[in-house]
Amino acid sequence: MKKYLAPALFLAVFETVAVSLWLAKGNVFYLLNFSYIGISVALGLFLYLKSYRHARRVTQLLVGLYMLVYLGILCGENMQIEGFWYYLFSGVFEAATIHYAVAKIFGPLLFGRGWCGYACWTAMVLDLLPFKTPRQPRRNLGWLRYVTFALSLLLVAALFLLHIDGLERVMFALFLAGNLAYYAAGAALAFRFQDNRAFCKYLCPITVFLKPMSYFSLLRVTCDKTKCVSCGKCRSVCPMDVDVTDNSRKRLNGTECILCLECVKACPKKAL
Repeated sequence: MKKYLAPALFLAVFETVAVSLWLAKGNVFYLLNFSYIGISVALGLFLYLKSYRHARRVTQLLVGLYMLVYLGILCGENMQIEGFWYYLFSGVFEAATIHYAVAKIFGPLLFGRGWCGYACWTAMVLDLLPFKTPRQPRRNLGWLRYVTFALSLLLVAALFLLHIDGLERVMFALFLAGNLAYYAAGAALAFRFQDNRAFCKYLCPITVFLKPMSYFSLLRVTCDKTKCVSCGKCRSVCPMDVDVTDNSRKRLNGTECILCLECVKACPKKAL
């Protein structure tokens, strides 16, 4: 039973967040929301431990579709970064601000870029493309993420400064348009660089939050040097080009590990 401790701990963490927010905000939505996400993550980890091939994909679909279809389209919440700026400027600690605080600002101190691997609805679609492992060398285009980050901030700031009427309707329209733009840009980058995760590496504005916090992540893939034979299989299957054989926090692309565990599955010596 010891090997099932990880799913239980993850479920306990999310249930703690769920109950705390429910009591603090007096809204049962937060109890149901974070309980659902915790159960989805725990289920994926359980299936992984049972050696189910598509374990991560199950969690990715359960959480990603919930965020995109239910919260975004049906409930009208802008869960993109523009929604975060909108609620922040409005002085409201609800919806997107809570989501960002838990999943993308403080959460990465515990689980790093796990959001990108298990919950992101953009990556959920882009992972369906045929380039699951990079087929070309990584490009020096990471600066583009800061451009999209700044543009998202300036866009929402401009809407407030111009006192646009019906701002909630505008934000919902931005959510739909933003998702379509992200999917189009992500697909274009994937085919251009033959890499499903090119969008995550070069363009995604959320990584401006994720990368610095992920440096201190408690959960990390580490390598047992006494078992490693330097076969390179872990690097060949990593979608984010992370050097997992280096246990240093300064390892190559270390803040980009999405905890997909493909390297762990590929290691012939069980060194990871």
